[in-house]
Amino acid sequence: MILDLARLMLFPALMAFAAASDLLTMTIPNRVSLALLAGFLIMAPLTGMGLHEMLNHAGAGALVLVVAFGMFAMGWLGGGDAKVAAAAGLWFGFEHLLAYLVFASLFGGALTVLLLQLRQYPLPYPLTSQAWLMRLHDKQTGVPYGVALALGALVVYPETDWIKAIDIARFAIS
Repeated sequence: MILDLARLMLFPALMAFAAASDLLTMTIPNRVSLALLAGFLIMAPLTGMGLHEMLNHAGAGALVLVVAFGMFAMGWLGGGDAKVAAAAGLWFGFEHLLAYLVFASLFGGALTVLLLQLRQYPLPYPLTSQAWLMRLHDKQTGVPYGVALALGALVVYPETDWIKAIDIARFAIS
């Protein structure tokens, strides 16, 4: 039961924390990516994932890391975003990687368009006391892409074996 709770909560909670951190501070702490990595390394063997499948997941994470750091080097993506995307790729493996990247891209595009539109108008005075809103509204500030990465992950995660292997009936209250 504890293992099932960890499957249900660990990855989604860390991704939600990454999104909130990026939204509020425009940074994603390294400890989030490290916690995702450590969580995978602990959860994978505990849930019966074999070595071959773990290597498959590691390959997916490594591929995302290489591509995302290329995007970081070009200034298209933040370093925290690249690390979180790679850690999410580790959890998804190649089986769900494309779906994750498509959803994250769609959410990222929508978020970018929304922010560009909102930045065209002055921030209402009562909101100007919020430093994070001022930073988010600044036209010189980038897009907190961690939000899109987290949304994409939370859409795809329920379709993975991490969740499908849980016996939800055990959580029902009799």
